[in-house]
Amino acid sequence: MGINKIIMNDTLRQNDSEKEYAILRLGRITRLGDCEAVLGKENIRIFGGIPGELVKARIYRYRKNKENVISGIVDQIIEPSPYRIVAECIYFGSCSGCQWQYIDYRYQLELKKQIILDAFQTYEFLKNTNINNVIASKKEFNYRNHARFSVRFEGQIGFSNRITRRFIKVDECLIMDDKINKTVSLLQNKVSETTSMSVRVGVNTDNILIQPKLTNSNIVIDTGQKFYTEKFYGKEFRIASPSFFQVNIAQAEKMVEIIKSSLNLSGSETLVDAYSGVGTFAISLASSVGKVIAIEESASAINDAEFAIGDIDNIEFILGKTENMLSSISDDIDILILDPSRKGCHPDTIEVVLEKSPKKIVYVSCDPVTLARDLNMLLSEGYSITYVQPLDMFPQTYHVEVIVIMDR
Repeated sequence: MGINKIIMNDTLRQNDSEKEYAILRLGRITRLGDCEAVLGKENIRIFGGIPGELVKARIYRYRKNKENVISGIVDQIIEPSPYRIVAECIYFGSCSGCQWQYIDYRYQLELKKQIILDAFQTYEFLKNTNINNVIASKKEFNYRNHARFSVRFEGQIGFSNRITRRFIKVDECLIMDDKINKTVSLLQNKVSETTSMSVRVGVNTDNILIQPKLTNSNIVIDTGQKFYTEKFYGKEFRIASPSFFQVNIAQAEKMVEIIKSSLNLSGSETLVDAYSGVGTFAISLASSVGKVIAIEESASAINDAEFAIGDIDNIEFILGKTENMLSSISDDIDILILDPSRKGCHPDTIEVVLEKSPKKIVYVSCDPVTLARDLNMLLSEGYSITYVQPLDMFPQTYHVEVIVIMDR
């Protein structure tokens, strides 16, 4: 049997000549959704466990970013948590994309809140912050409108395990929209001309985007689309291949409702939407305020936003990085929405925000650690938190979205 064949069928490295196991009592959940554990004198992370469980774990030692890393994957449950359930996906464990399928969904929400609390406890200004319970997603499965697949072994579509780095072929992903899974069934074993593939679908439309363009004559569907369309909060949006769009449409619409109701808008406010993307917040809130100024560094996203604007006449888009362009706004800012990527705001952005001193700030984040870092800087300069509302945009994973409302 060739080495590629061995690797192809051995995502969890069961064919390794030597394996290491340990009996471990699992500690608290980490920011990456694993459990803490102590192996000898080392603090390590264990995939597939729940705090308090006693498990037998397979230990994996490897190099990552030029550092030695020790991780584990649960092999056997000795003392199970009352919150443990049977994962629905046949690929769970071999595929590490869904970290929490084995955890009762209500307890997933509690763990996500704990991750936020832990991040906030790092900073004195945030220690006593009241955090609302996480709002559940109506869909626990089939909610994602965007999939990024790896392609290996002569056209197999699947994912790579983040611990073993081994590939697993996947014929169906339970958190993906049904249209994505149908697309995978049509393309499986036919896409050897690429090493990765992205599939994006309109949940409320029949539109689909598949990248890259595929030339195999056995493929019976169109590929290489430049954009797809989606109906969001009563508007039709166009999303080009490079543009970001929320992966859980129903929860994203709920975010708009939460922001709108929390701000008590009078209709005369000047709202600045930083890191605006294709304009989901800017366009959705435009009818409730006097003026919207949106800042976005992606020209593709601004082009998409212009498609969705239609007859809305109180929106202005500015092309550029928020840290560079926010200072150019001469209007008094009533409301500033900050919705940065996972890495949070650039330090220069926080500095300009403090100079501009908007009356209210809405910070939307998918990373509690960088959120806490940025909030701490704003709180130390006179802002106060009035409302913290997490939402579950990503069921079966450790990821969580957080909306924070601040004022002076």
